[in-house]
Amino acid sequence: MGVKLGPAGVPLSCKGRTIVEGMDDIIALGLETMEAQTVRLIQPQHFEQYWQAGVLANKAEFEMNIHGPYYTELLGNRMARGRSLAKVESTLQAARTINARHVTLHTGHYGEFGRGTAANEQAANIFSSIVDRVHDIWHDDEDEFPVFPWIKNGTPSKIGVETSGRQELWGSLEEVIEVVNHVEGTIPVLNIAHIHARGHGRMKTSEDYGELFDMVRESIGTKEFYCHFSGVEHRTGNAMHYTQIKKSDLNFEPLAEFIVEDGGWLDITLISDSPLLEHDAMYMLQNIDKAKHKQLERKAREDRRRALAAQTGTSVEDIQRREEEMAKLRTQGPQEEVAEEPKPEPKPEPVKEEKKPKKTATKKKEAEEDVFSFEEEDDDDLF
Repeated sequence: MGVKLGPAGVPLSCKGRTIVEGMDDIIALGLETMEAQTVRLIQPQHFEQYWQAGVLANKAEFEMNIHGPYYTELLGNRMARGRSLAKVESTLQAARTINARHVTLHTGHYGEFGRGTAANEQAANIFSSIVDRVHDIWHDDEDEFPVFPWIKNGTPSKIGVETSGRQELWGSLEEVIEVVNHVEGTIPVLNIAHIHARGHGRMKTSEDYGELFDMVRESIGTKEFYCHFSGVEHRTGNAMHYTQIKKSDLNFEPLAEFIVEDGGWLDITLISDSPLLEHDAMYMLQNIDKAKHKQLERKAREDRRRALAAQTGTSVEDIQRREEEMAKLRTQGPQEEVAEEPKPEPKPEPVKEEKKPKKTATKKKEAEEDVFSFEEEDDDDLF
């Protein structure tokens, strides 16, 4: 099972704000990947830190990824599409310099195409041209850049087509799968928060994740997945904004359970889109570790049952049934004892009351008994 986790951008806890400083902090936290954000314009001075990050990523075997501009209109008119592709071009140049494994891109509104085959065909044509362009950039002037060994020895970045979080934007899960299935060099970017929102809160159990990943695998035949995860506030099938994971109805535990129990075949990168960035990335890592611990405990119980069944000549099912019965007795036993205790209590009370008239020795003894009983009540009140 290959799972890599990291934040979308420089960690919040990082004292510096450069990508290299962010990478140092991410590695120190025990995380293994990062998604650099080029969500707006890329300035020439940014490439200074990009190539430094690329060299560090290559030496440390650290997975770098990059996110393109947030606002794009790849299905818009000629002018809007041209502006968007110019921004994408800068991201592709940065992707080569930074040694990015994946480049995540948004598609934008449906535009004049509307939903349907025409929009999907146009999206496929555009992403096909982007794949061609990233290959041209990757192999351009390769002999002039000996400091970038990944350009010679590696493969070009894969173009990630991200699922969108709103109904008016192209990028439903089905649309993304259809385009990726027809364009070599692309990969679906499964934004779980977006899928959850567009599905009116559909991602609830580990079985839901099993169906999601199985559908993608069967459709495009991949074991490599690139995913974004965060909490999300959503209404009427639309994502409103990201939240921290603990404050959302989108829980990470079911995904962690699926990854550990049934996702041994996955090669998955998980990027934290949460406002808490690396903190929620660590939270996801902790949940995966917990799921692994539960799996080990369950396997240990199963091994013990099999060994006991072989020794006693009984079936594993019988032993498990007895264990469950014993567990019920342990949980129900104390409750039954507590329920039965009040019944015998009234019986000795009349006996004590009958003995009281016999104690007529002196008033001092009665006073001492009263004081003693008062102190007992005082202790009960304190505790």
